[in-house]
Amino acid sequence: MMMNVSNPSTPEADLEDPDLETSLGCTMKLHLNHSFPFRLPQEKKSTAEIPDTRPAQQLCRLRAIVIPIFAISSHQCKLALHHKPRKGVASLRKMPGVVPKALGVDNGTSTIHFILLGFPTRPAFQPLLFCVFLATYLLTLLENLLIILAIRSHGQLHTPMYFFLSHLSFLEMWYVTVIAPKMLADLLSQDKSISFPGCMTQLYFFVTFVCTEYILLAVMAFDRHVAICNPLRYAVIMTSQLCTGLAGGCWLCGLLTAMIKMVFIARLHYCGTPAINHYFCDISPLLNVSCEDSSQAELVDFFLALVVIAVPLCVVVTSYATILTTILKIPSAQGRQKAFSTCASHLAVVTLFYSTTLFTYARPKLMYAYNSNKVVSLLYTALVPLLNPIIYCLRNREVKVALKKTVLCGRRESREDEESRS
Repeated sequence: MMMNVSNPSTPEADLEDPDLETSLGCTMKLHLNHSFPFRLPQEKKSTAEIPDTRPAQQLCRLRAIVIPIFAISSHQCKLALHHKPRKGVASLRKMPGVVPKALGVDNGTSTIHFILLGFPTRPAFQPLLFCVFLATYLLTLLENLLIILAIRSHGQLHTPMYFFLSHLSFLEMWYVTVIAPKMLADLLSQDKSISFPGCMTQLYFFVTFVCTEYILLAVMAFDRHVAICNPLRYAVIMTSQLCTGLAGGCWLCGLLTAMIKMVFIARLHYCGTPAINHYFCDISPLLNVSCEDSSQAELVDFFLALVVIAVPLCVVVTSYATILTTILKIPSAQGRQKAFSTCASHLAVVTLFYSTTLFTYARPKLMYAYNSNKVVSLLYTALVPLLNPIIYCLRNREVKVALKKTVLCGRRESREDEESRS
């Protein structure tokens, strides 16, 4: 931004104006946040040389005119009186760093809110989406709650397999609760903002549950491996102490992984009120709306995602490769079918969850560049938690029987209560 601060035809008239010198001189005491970003080179002066003060006058006038942009300090204006004459304001073009600083935005303002853009649909479709997502959310909670109650209330389901399944159902209840309420509120409201602490809290718990589910699915694959490949030693290996330790380790790894990621993501600087092209606070949108270089946070996130995804995936692949080899050695077809049915539900859940999240979190910042990111996110934040209980119920006869008993017992108790009241 260049300004003509003096009239080149009559410079003497400007210099002789005392009022102008008083208002635009170097004695102005202004509180500035930055200093003038360059220092003029000095030259040796001869004793007979009289210093030319016109460049200093021009710099001081420039300071008074464009203070919000260049922020020239009074001290540097005084120092300029002793330097070699410059060619006025035009010399600023040759000063490295002046124009970028002048035109740069002050990034010191901390972000208080984010704007979640949500789904790019017409306003008329927002109530329809609200009804669909509300029904999906309530049905997911109901399904997982029924599975937990069925496992807790029936002794034949008190095995390591169903112990881990109850943890998975409990995890997915909170998994969808972190995202769904805010998403549903934004569908009916014009104000789609979310506070900075709220966004960071949502991201922390979401990452915690995602990482925990990765590791928990690997633990469940290991449980199926022991049950099929070492059936006689299954009760000795999978003790209650080991199962409790494995489940607690899953939750602990998820919490620590999310905490490390949040240390690098939360300290990034965000300018103004960034608009997040998503329906919840995820890693990829936050990395892209940051005002500063987020390569370090992206590298840490990539490394942790590689560990949390690759290591459990290797456990799952190794376990099922061994399971498949063992099943193929069973001579009877009925025995092979029975052995495979015990792990078919878990294999379907693993395939569904890993396929929808693997590419999203392998390169989070790159994935954000595509609009399909929202669709992929819907698969593992809404569809997968809804389908997991259905898959386990359809493929597992014991769970179906336990659920029927749980529902029937609930109906009988309600009838008995009504009869006692009447």
